[in-house]
Amino acid sequence: MTDTTSTLISQRARSDWIRLRTLIMLRWVAIVGQIVAITVAVYQLDVDLNLGLCFLVICASVIVNLVATFVYPENKRLSEAQAVWMLLFDISQLILLLYLTGGLHNPFALLILVPVTISATVLTLQSTMLIGSVALCLTTFVAFYAKPLSNTAGEIFRLDVLYIFGFWLAIVIGTVFLAAYARRVSNEIHSMSEALLATQMALAREQKLTDLGGVVAAAAHELGTPLATIKLVSSEMLDELEDGTDLREDAKLIGEQAERCREILRSMGRAGKDDLHMHSGPFEAVVREAAEPHLDRGKEIHFAFAPAPSGTFHQPEIRRQSEIIHGVRNLVQNAVDFSAKNVWVEGGWTDTRLHLRIIDDGPGFPTQVIGRIGEPFVRKRRPNEKPRRPGYEGMGLGLFIAKTLLERTGAEVSFANGADPFLSEAERPPKCGAVVEVAWQLKTLEVPRGGSDGLGENERFDAPS
Repeated sequence: MTDTTSTLISQRARSDWIRLRTLIMLRWVAIVGQIVAITVAVYQLDVDLNLGLCFLVICASVIVNLVATFVYPENKRLSEAQAVWMLLFDISQLILLLYLTGGLHNPFALLILVPVTISATVLTLQSTMLIGSVALCLTTFVAFYAKPLSNTAGEIFRLDVLYIFGFWLAIVIGTVFLAAYARRVSNEIHSMSEALLATQMALAREQKLTDLGGVVAAAAHELGTPLATIKLVSSEMLDELEDGTDLREDAKLIGEQAERCREILRSMGRAGKDDLHMHSGPFEAVVREAAEPHLDRGKEIHFAFAPAPSGTFHQPEIRRQSEIIHGVRNLVQNAVDFSAKNVWVEGGWTDTRLHLRIIDDGPGFPTQVIGRIGEPFVRKRRPNEKPRRPGYEGMGLGLFIAKTLLERTGAEVSFANGADPFLSEAERPPKCGAVVEVAWQLKTLEVPRGGSDGLGENERFDAPS
């Protein structure tokens, strides 16, 4: 993933996530809850409240909701700034209501956590910090300044100062903790969604290339006959027309262009048939095909394929699945990118399993993240940190795509290092870098010999009389 792409993704990561209708529905729920709470407090618990001011504050929320409902369409999605203003309004309305109903002596002050949690889930870090700071400042304000709660007899309900301090501290800690927790979970879900989207795009691209090869081969086959007819007719016209005439030159040009088209289609058809006909191939051939784009990048790639002691002598024939090609290609690319000079691609098979091992002589996987290798966006590069390879963010997306695609074919993928990272340079073995092992059940990939996955049966061809 390039720097530009990752920047665009980070900018759009949380934009237009939340629908206006969602906040409107949540606000209606809050309005109903506020009305019920105030009504019960006044008429059941005999609490002395200024109903006029309280319902005036609630009416402000009602008016905002009605305006938003009738002015904007149902599918309206809020921009970052609009969502911030909506949440700041909710915080202000709640704080004003708390001011009229006892401040932190009111147990419903805990609801201040809700707008901050929503912000942490759907907005950027800067917006969340702004909303959280405003919420904590206003909560601190009503901790000191608020109309006291009292009953109709004039008795004031006042909690101990230590309890109020503890309640305020709990709100502060809860705000920070819930915001951090919600944001972490939201980030992981978003990262996984982005990575899965990238995986689907990579697989779709690989599938399109395969399909394109089939289309080219079919076009080359279908157009071959009419072009041959054009060539034949132009040759007959050349024989019948006199030399030096314009018609003869035109007929000659038609024949030359038809021959040129046949040559172009022949070369295209050859490439297309490679993809169209070879739906399966030997295990080693499929792996070599996947690694082919990285053979001329200045690193030596050593291939070694052999049966295990308990395996059959004949190399298994496996399906040429796009997932396998793209997944193995990503793993080889990662090994080539981080190797010093050499990459080893070793394959083997038994009567029941296929296994592939890709090893390099580079520094290996970082020990602090090796347990999370294969997850998307394991580590984000710092702004002033120089990338290890051009256009690579170091966030683990390539390995995630490879692991996801290979697991879709039934593979088990594991990551390790070939040597102890604390060994000195002289003590490190040649295969000291990263080790990726991929294993399949043979029955999930193998094409039975003589089955329908090959080129099919030869058909009789009758030459035209």
